[in-house]
Amino acid sequence: MGEFIKLIVAIVNELHDIVIGIMNGMGFSVTDKDLHFWVIGLMGMGGFVVVQFLFRLLSKWSITAISFIYTLTVVLVIVFAIEIQQKITGRGNMEFADAVVGLQGFVVFFLVYLAIRLLVMGVKRLHKSNSNKNTRKTRSR
Repeated sequence: MGEFIKLIVAIVNELHDIVIGIMNGMGFSVTDKDLHFWVIGLMGMGGFVVVQFLFRLLSKWSITAISFIYTLTVVLVIVFAIEIQQKITGRGNMEFADAVVGLQGFVVFFLVYLAIRLLVMGVKRLHKSNSNKNTRKTRSR
């Protein structure tokens, strides 16, 4: 996991230097804060547009899907924060496999929730279908 984070940091640092070089080459003098403002602002808005489009599509199908994606995102941040905290404090081992297993736990519990929910919905539909059949039989007599 430490190597993975070091790779990400190296990529981000390289991109940082490339963007600063491009901006300086175009005659713009930008500070690190200016760069953060523009890059994160534009990335955030790009992400927002994509998420807005996808969530509008998903909302027509299921709010549960939106809730799952949001929760998965929060859990992902928490899992990596825990792994980074373990590296910083030296308590526990910072391992990518730990993060993966933690996320698997959430997905498994969510699938159990979905199975129970589908079962309850199926039972309700079956009960409703039987109630409608009994009502029709009583009316036809």
